[in-house]
Amino acid sequence: MSIEIRNVTKHYGSFEALSNINLTIPKGELVALLGPSGSGKTTLLRMIAGLESIDTGEILFDGQDLSELHVNQRNVGFVFQHYALFKHMTVFENIAFGLKVRKRSLRPPKKMIEKKVNELLELVKLSGFANRYPSQLSGGQRQRVALARALAVEPKMLLLDEPFGALDAKVRKELRRWLRKLHNEIQVTSVFVTHDQEEALDVADSIVIMNKGKIEQLGSPSEVYDKPASPFVYDFLGSVNLFHGRLNQGKLQFGSTQLDAPDYLHATDIQAVGYVRPYHLKIERQNYSDEAIPATIIFMHSIGPTWYIEMKREDSDNYVEVELSREEYELLQLQLGELVYVSPKEMKVFIPEDFVI
Repeated sequence: MSIEIRNVTKHYGSFEALSNINLTIPKGELVALLGPSGSGKTTLLRMIAGLESIDTGEILFDGQDLSELHVNQRNVGFVFQHYALFKHMTVFENIAFGLKVRKRSLRPPKKMIEKKVNELLELVKLSGFANRYPSQLSGGQRQRVALARALAVEPKMLLLDEPFGALDAKVRKELRRWLRKLHNEIQVTSVFVTHDQEEALDVADSIVIMNKGKIEQLGSPSEVYDKPASPFVYDFLGSVNLFHGRLNQGKLQFGSTQLDAPDYLHATDIQAVGYVRPYHLKIERQNYSDEAIPATIIFMHSIGPTWYIEMKREDSDNYVEVELSREEYELLQLQLGELVYVSPKEMKVFIPEDFVI
């Protein structure tokens, strides 16, 4: 099932939760709604499900406007962050619940329900757990039961609201890989909400980045990360160093440093900001060019194979963070308190939105 959202707006009193949202989700895709708290992602998901009303606009499933249809009529599977399993029911009974409560005319025979539940237990790798209760399962196992229950009614789309948010980091990583594999097998249109950038980049076919009730960018994981459309996207998706200066004929100037900005060859004295990822900075002991930024090393630490070097710039009170591989770090033999020179291997320049060229 494809999902098309047209000009959707939502207010809670004077607060605008969503502002003129337009989005198309192709059939069979796994799409992440990614953004900070209050960005509108959960509100949008609940509107797709039919759990929230729409002020203006429309939502279409396979070209049919279902904006006025109740959640029970949308054939949607919904998975919440906190499982919402029935504590007094076994795993089998939880998964079978949606099938057993159907109207008699639509309810499958008992043998068919049993076959379906056993197939789902196999699919979510929980064969042998049918007679256990939720209290006897780990958090990851409970979430897989919740997903199996959502799939039991054969939904045309699957909606997941922070599905792994209550789990620890290792379990989250295991489950998101499992979800990606599961989605490839069942090919049901899926939308999941998350504030975890790594989770979205790892799992989704495409990512919708939201901010203050609007869509900042839509694209594949590589597109949104490598080609951010706005300062917000660049800053939200990972660590970044900011260099505030002025553009002049293809150069971003601050202090005695000039960084190349080839997209702005005709700019003259325009305020701008250069964005550089920590791993796009190189460290040298000598000043070889105008692009070198003098900085003093104030802290170094490693996490696994990566070394993080924090420095204070000599030309301002600002700080710079550089990421080095273990091999690069060992080759440089850096020392605390040492004056070095950093320069970008890659940089994206943004002009403030309120500035008119």
